[in-house]
Amino acid sequence: MKYRIFFWSITSALAGFLFGFDTVVISGAEQKIQALWGLSAGMHGLAMGSALYGTVLGSLLGGWPTDKFGRKKTLLFIGILYVLSAIGCAFANGVGMFIAARLIGGLGIGISTVVAPLYISEIAPPAYRGRLAGLFQFNIVFGIVIAFASNAIIARIGGEDAWRWMLGIAAVPSVIYAVMCFALPESPRWLIGRRGDRTAGLAVLKLIEPDSTPAQLAAHADELMAAAHTEKTVASGFWSRRLRVPIFLAIMVAFFNQLSGINAVLYFAPRIFEMTGLGAKAALLQSVGIGITNLIFTFVGLWLIDKLGRRTLLYIGSFGYIASLGLTAWAFFTQHYAIVPACIFAFIAAHAIGQGTVIWVLISEIFPNRHRAEGQALGSFTHWIFAALLTTFFPTMVNAFSPGTVFLFFCFMMVLQLVWVKLFVPETKGVSLEQMQHKLGIE
Repeated sequence: MKYRIFFWSITSALAGFLFGFDTVVISGAEQKIQALWGLSAGMHGLAMGSALYGTVLGSLLGGWPTDKFGRKKTLLFIGILYVLSAIGCAFANGVGMFIAARLIGGLGIGISTVVAPLYISEIAPPAYRGRLAGLFQFNIVFGIVIAFASNAIIARIGGEDAWRWMLGIAAVPSVIYAVMCFALPESPRWLIGRRGDRTAGLAVLKLIEPDSTPAQLAAHADELMAAAHTEKTVASGFWSRRLRVPIFLAIMVAFFNQLSGINAVLYFAPRIFEMTGLGAKAALLQSVGIGITNLIFTFVGLWLIDKLGRRTLLYIGSFGYIASLGLTAWAFFTQHYAIVPACIFAFIAAHAIGQGTVIWVLISEIFPNRHRAEGQALGSFTHWIFAALLTTFFPTMVNAFSPGTVFLFFCFMMVLQLVWVKLFVPETKGVSLEQMQHKLGIE
């Protein structure tokens, strides 16, 4: 693997850092915002979920600019959206402006979950594709860690307007990311498969595979041209029986990702810890522990994904989910609150190794080139619509039901995920994107 491929992958994956930071930074400000503007539980849930509704829209529409204007321009556009969102949140003078700014950031997040993993998968060698595409998830987690740490620091030194600094500081990495995007090449699969520009695609292939001979590069370009021609000939449309297997896999992996309760834990971590009797500042510091745990075990997941494969990691994560969520539910039912932080950390570890590492990699691998952006958009849309609903209704859920009941529900959903992995999920490691359609029965 050449250093330039790693650099391009890291640059694209930095969209994930902004995604993670923007998504979780709100956890340190949410209670202050509710008190400042006197928000009801319903309005508070809407304000907290507003970014996620933006991600729903972004993921739904993200396939269009990705295919129409190319992967590189779309990645750059994401950076601009993040900058606007950070500035808008920092200067919000009411809940309406705050929601609008968060929606803009969410739009960037939604598009990033379509284009960033897709771009990395299209430039990565098959042997390294899992680790490189997994860098998007690593950067999400890294952004989460920095957001939790930033919140803890700013809470101590920021005074009354600390929450504005918590949200506004995201403008700095957003500008850095946008500038770095200018160094990215366009995806050769987009250039050849969507634009029909073999010459430009071949030039990028030379950068990706500098050790290949001209004949090998030409053969690779011809393979991409032939795959694009075949797809145009046999494919009637995205919503077809031909693509039923990847469509089913994309929807279900995204559905189960959110029905684990991961976004509820990340968004409301301080509040969950306060339910166990921890003070507000101690709860915020425990939240930093969540971020660190997530980061460590995401490293483990990235190390394992091309060794053990995607399916095995989903097995490991499923068992970890069931044990940790089941124990958390038991702790709340029996008031053994002392074990809750450890159970939550175990839950985060299970997510990081399993679903967290696998989701964006798997979705980016299973669709043919012509429909990859649409497939990534479908998986992202499913992920974010359930994330938005869960985040919006979680405050109401813990008011209507005991915390033990809520965590028991999440545990049951992970039992269903385990069954789904056993019956339906194929292994995709080490298979080229062009060969993947044969493995999945897409002829």
